[in-house]
Amino acid sequence: MDKKIDVAIEYYTSKGQKILDKVNKRNNVSADELIKLGEEMAIIEYKLTALEIAKTN
Repeated sequence: MDKKIDVAIEYYTSKGQKILDKVNKRNNVSADELIKLGEEMAIIEYKLTALEIAKTN
């Protein structure tokens, strides 16, 4: 089970990093895009938190 959790953590960490890279590379991110990407990051962070808790239990 721990292996699956580790793979999921790696996946979501990578996905979050891609979003951050996308935002940081662009100079002209619209407010709508920023809100959408922020919401996606929040979802990813919630999933990562849940996975970390599951890993410790």
